[in-house]
Amino acid sequence: MTYLVIVAFVAILGSLAAALVFMLRGHQGNDAAGTDSPDEAPRKNHMARALAFRVGFSILLFVMVLVSYRMGWIHPTGLPLQGR
Repeated sequence: MTYLVIVAFVAILGSLAAALVFMLRGHQGNDAAGTDSPDEAPRKNHMARALAFRVGFSILLFVMVLVSYRMGWIHPTGLPLQGR
C-alpha cells in the first residue's frame, strides 16, 4: 500500500509539473493575428488536461485511502490516547 501511495503522489506531482511547463510555454507557435494553425489546435488544452488529471487522481487517491481504512487494510498510527 505504501508503494501505491508513493506512485500516486509522484503521478500527481508529475502532472502538476507538466501543467506548469504547458503554462510557461504559452502560445509560442501562434502567428501575429492570434489564430492557431491546424497543428496547434490539439495542443491548446494540454494544461487543462494535466490539471484535470491531477484533480481526478487526487480524488482517486483519497477514496482509495478511505476505502482501505474502512476495509482494515491500513490503520492510523499516532500517539496513543492517555487517560486523564
